Amino acid sequence: MVNQKKVAASTLNIIISALKFYYGEVLQKNFIYEIKRPKKDKKLPVVLSNEEVKRILNAISNIKHKVILMLVYSGGLQVGEIIKLRPEDIDSNRKLIYIRASKGRKDRYTLLSNVALQTLREYWKKEKPQKWLFPSWNKEKHITARTVQKIFQNACKKDGISKDVSVHSLSHGFATHLLESGIYLRYIQEPLGHKSSKTTEIYTHLSTKKSFCNKEPA
Repeated sequence: MVNQKKVAASTLNIIISALKFYYGEVLQKNFIYEIKRPKKDKKLPVVLSNEEVKRILNAISNIKHKVILMLVYSGGLQVGEIIKLRPEDIDSNRKLIYIRASKGRKDRYTLLSNVALQTLREYWKKEKPQKWLFPSWNKEKHITARTVQKIFQNACKKDGISKDVSVHSLSHGFATHLLESGIYLRYIQEPLGHKSSKTTEIYTHLSTKKSFCNKEPA
């Protein structure tokens, strides 16, 4: 599997687990336990440039769809976070987005840009959402993660973005672009909801600028 099919580490681990169960539980043999599990592949995420993000957003004519992706990029949100936002989670005065019980079941605040806020206000005036900021056709339910992924995919296709990207790539862009603009790493960690700065440090490998990555401002 390694030499001929070049399978990923995650696939190898599934195969090993299946073999261990078969030999250990069915055949009552244990020599299979000597097989060492491979380490997980360490792949860097694909990052969209500022220009590519603008092109994707400009390719969307539906204001609801546009503001969804704008908020994801503005605050580094996960798909599961954007779909569950409520109107009261938007603090327009402080320009913050309140995320409820997300990573590690902890609440947190993240950023809301001026441009995203302006578009959000236009959407608010038009749709006047009640229970959910982005409801589905049934107003009692929020939109699905699949819907958000489809919005993103359609925008990329329309604009000719050929990179292997997903909605989560907007969150990667959020962190990377902040880092490139000179924001200290630990200030990016909190909006993303990372427990450890080690998790956030992956973006130092994606940034085109390195000099400020380990320096805290005075």
